[in-house]
Amino acid sequence: MTALFEPFTQAGRPMPNRIGMSPMCQYRAEGDGVPTAWHDTHYRSRAVGGAGLILTEMTDVTPEGRITNGCLGLWNDAQETAFARIADSVHAEGSAFGIQIAHAGRKSMLDGDILAPSAIPFAPDRKVPRALTIDEIGRLIEAFAASARRAARAGVDVVELHGAHGYLVHQFLSPISNQRDDGYGDPFHFALEVVEAVKSELPSSVALWFRVSAREYQPGGYDETALDALLPRLVDAGVEVFDVSTGGNGPARPEVYPGYQLKYARWVRELTGVPVASVGALHHPALAEFAVREGWCDVVLIGKAMLRTPYWAHEAARALGVEHVMAGEYDKGV
Repeated sequence: MTALFEPFTQAGRPMPNRIGMSPMCQYRAEGDGVPTAWHDTHYRSRAVGGAGLILTEMTDVTPEGRITNGCLGLWNDAQETAFARIADSVHAEGSAFGIQIAHAGRKSMLDGDILAPSAIPFAPDRKVPRALTIDEIGRLIEAFAASARRAARAGVDVVELHGAHGYLVHQFLSPISNQRDDGYGDPFHFALEVVEAVKSELPSSVALWFRVSAREYQPGGYDETALDALLPRLVDAGVEVFDVSTGGNGPARPEVYPGYQLKYARWVRELTGVPVASVGALHHPALAEFAVREGWCDVVLIGKAMLRTPYWAHEAARALGVEHVMAGEYDKGV
């Protein structure tokens, strides 16, 4: 047995292996942020392909929190019902299912007001957001909690809070985007309150994950040492797994190469003592196996490679010499 294909134990349903599908926006929602047949196929097919965890794309907690009108949401009954159907279909293929909840903040491209910690645009050519009031912040924390409650009712195994890639929680964490002079000028305040509110809505059968950008690449942004004090506090507040990425709170991008974010995952793992998932060009099966076996991370999340190859996990098993049986007649295609 390779390390990559060992089960991963978490609250509730364990993952049958250490491979997850990373959240990736599809921009295919119709109407009021409700999942469609596109999403049914997208998520179930990757479960058929053997991924141990299917994470949804960024799913927003309010209508105005979406990046676009094609983004998913989880604030009404129709959305909850659709996600419950998808959860059932993913579970039928033996995979765990998780919903990533978020708010786009200043990265929203919707018409009308967009909201952020401070009135600072994402880039010079982007809309200037309106700074949130204290009352609005309180309502947003309640919206995160309400979406977590709906996710749990829909039958998920994981709720992941998106605190990375320049979306609202990350915006509060960063000096680039948070220049408030009230209590929420403390970069940790909002994130901790959201984690506490979400955790209060989750039964013990649902694991709480947190996606974090371990460092920023923008001038004036933070590096990983700025989070030394925060991440253990998030664990105390209920985070059970960190999904470790980097960047996203401005136009600057890092050099990308296989495993370029593994060092940050390992740093978070050693700092907090809880499991971590890693992302970023981990699509070579031998590299993914190395990352788990050598303790750089506990779970690998595969993104673009699963857009190209829905059955990436099955192909990785073949490359590593692991027996992996696909569902139904699909197994006859090997």
